[in-house]
Amino acid sequence: MTLLIRGGLVLTMNDRFDTIEGDVSITDGRIAAVGPAIAGKHDRTIDARGGYILPGFIQTHIHLCQTLFRGYADDLPLMDWLRRRVWPMEAAHTPASLRAATRLATTELLSSGTTAVLTMETVHDTDVVFETVAESGLRATIGKCMMDSAADVPARLQEETRASIDESVSLRRRWDGAANGRLHAAFAPRFAVSCSRALLEAVANLSDEQHALVHTHASESREEIAIVKQLSGGLTNLEYLASVHLASPHLCAAHCVWVDDHEQGLLAEHDVKVLHCPGSNLKLGSGVAPVPEMRARGITVSLGADGGACNNRLDMFEEMRLAAVLQAMRVHPGALPARDVVWMATRAGARTLGLEQDIGSIEVGKRADLIVVDRDRPHLAPGPDPYSTIVYAARGSDVRSTIVDGEVLVDEFAPVRVDRAEVAIAARAAAHALASRAGVRA
Repeated sequence: MTLLIRGGLVLTMNDRFDTIEGDVSITDGRIAAVGPAIAGKHDRTIDARGGYILPGFIQTHIHLCQTLFRGYADDLPLMDWLRRRVWPMEAAHTPASLRAATRLATTELLSSGTTAVLTMETVHDTDVVFETVAESGLRATIGKCMMDSAADVPARLQEETRASIDESVSLRRRWDGAANGRLHAAFAPRFAVSCSRALLEAVANLSDEQHALVHTHASESREEIAIVKQLSGGLTNLEYLASVHLASPHLCAAHCVWVDDHEQGLLAEHDVKVLHCPGSNLKLGSGVAPVPEMRARGITVSLGADGGACNNRLDMFEEMRLAAVLQAMRVHPGALPARDVVWMATRAGARTLGLEQDIGSIEVGKRADLIVVDRDRPHLAPGPDPYSTIVYAARGSDVRSTIVDGEVLVDEFAPVRVDRAEVAIAARAAAHALASRAGVRA
């Protein structure tokens, strides 16, 4: 199968940040050529004139299962948000509601230009999430949430240590490398507050043995940090994770809002990947992460929207804009330039997932995960700098085409594999029933 994307401004996001007015040729799911006027017959041609051609965005912190919670968990700080809304609703999920949540999330993500995610799901029924993501065409690394030491959670989220580990290992056996390599499985201990030391140490050993990603939350709020210090005998989050041998290049730590100089040193020393979620951190009142300082140390910092319950959008354009303007306020304008933010949304995301050789830039031989962004709309003109236009002016609704593994999944602004209206109708019905089961009101 061959596909030609013709006549756009190609932002390659390669090491030289090359931009090319021209075409991208795709053969059997991989990029075959990039150039100003590619000749030859193709099975299909997409007209990208008046558009930017970019690598698909890579969101490294998402909770697909929480998309049905959107609007049910507003205006609460982190720990109250978890105890009063998110944990009861995660416990009340059924396979049917998980499928509805995942379909809603993948439709939104693909429609707004995200082609790959790292996602943490709930404790149970994670096979349904894998199955539904496989059907969507999205690229994803998925982890079953692990929680074996949280006294104030619903019974359905309380796991035994061995059972939690065994199920996570079993999911890796079933799903890692599935869907032509689009799907991978990670270990996902929720955070130190809800996981025993024994579980965290076991996950560290498994990650080392299997070269598997570990997806967790760390240093998101001051209250969480105080709880971790109490349970660990005075250690900070990153010190505690290092003490259980989790600090490694496989560790993906969401948020890292409150990391001091010593903890940033630990992140850099162990090549821990930081997953920055500015929209979620603002809505929950958690704070603003020291992103320029971490990047200056060589720490890989990527981006994610977090979940529909705490953002409430899954739009990477929104996260890029917030990432840049928050550091302008916190440090100074230009502390996190637009071009660097696009790098975070593409190349840094690929490195976080361990997929830098396959995705994250438009280069010959890489998987064809690409998007076409319209640039003829009034809010995108005049657009002298493409990176500035994308970060500060563009939005998810400007995505004209989304392609994963060479397959067009969004075509002329419309999803191909699903009916967008049907997905939304099913999600509303599933959310209403889920909230009723959980005893939660909007």
